Amino acid sequence: MSVKKYLKRVGRYLLKGLPVNHITTNIVSIAPNELLKGRKALITGGTSGIGYAIASAFLRSGATVIITGRTKQRLENSVKKLGDENPSAKGRITFVVMDNKEVSSFRTLFDSHPILKETDILVNNAGVLGGDISITTEEDYDIILDTNLKGAFFLSQLVSRNMKERGIKGNILNIASSSSLRPATSAYTISKWGIRGLTLGLAKVLAPYGITVNGLAPGPTATPMLIFGKIKDISLENNPTYRYAMPEEIANMAVVLTSGMGRMVVGDIVYMTGGAGLITLDDTYYQF
Repeated sequence: MSVKKYLKRVGRYLLKGLPVNHITTNIVSIAPNELLKGRKALITGGTSGIGYAIASAFLRSGATVIITGRTKQRLENSVKKLGDENPSAKGRITFVVMDNKEVSSFRTLFDSHPILKETDILVNNAGVLGGDISITTEEDYDIILDTNLKGAFFLSQLVSRNMKERGIKGNILNIASSSSLRPATSAYTISKWGIRGLTLGLAKVLAPYGITVNGLAPGPTATPMLIFGKIKDISLENNPTYRYAMPEEIANMAVVLTSGMGRMVVGDIVYMTGGAGLITLDDTYYQF
């Protein structure tokens, strides 16, 4: 943020009687550790935003990471970038081209990539926005629900079945949304209500097998999907913390929930909203 813009914003907040320490903030990324050493994590939609941040945090925590996406070139670029950012992770990051809508391809992909059968952490992150009830077509609705919910359902089924057959004690982490706290006025919100329920259901049926299932529900987060590159700082006036969350903050919690420290958190949704939707009624308006 430029000095001129900073001073202008400070003045505006002071006139409103608001604190100004939220305008700039130090985001803490998780330091290199061994919380996930020896683990193998499959992260859907890992080429950008929250999925990418989780992949990076998992690498720093010792895990081997497989990211998915629909475009080979984007995946190759992301894997290279992750490797450059995490030099010690050499040999622990790879990708699989996968479209969450193509459920029928999941079994073939698992058979073609043996490393997938070693997965002991599944992060259901892939998702698309949209679906306002006033304008959405049936085709749009199907794309959103198939990507966000159907894909997560059947991938969880496949991965958990493999874990049970191999006696793997692991984790499934669903990236939900604070949108599931609101009336479902869009296909996106409906899909996140579904993820919320799926998290509870999976946790109930898989806990006896040593498979821990939880969800992370971010609020407004500074990702390309949400802010479209138009916002150059993370200030957000109508959030109780007066800013967007950063993907790295979501990723830090993802490490905790899938590590041994999160073993007794079962079937829960951890809301990382800065208070939006939880302690306020005037939450950020979403266009989806």
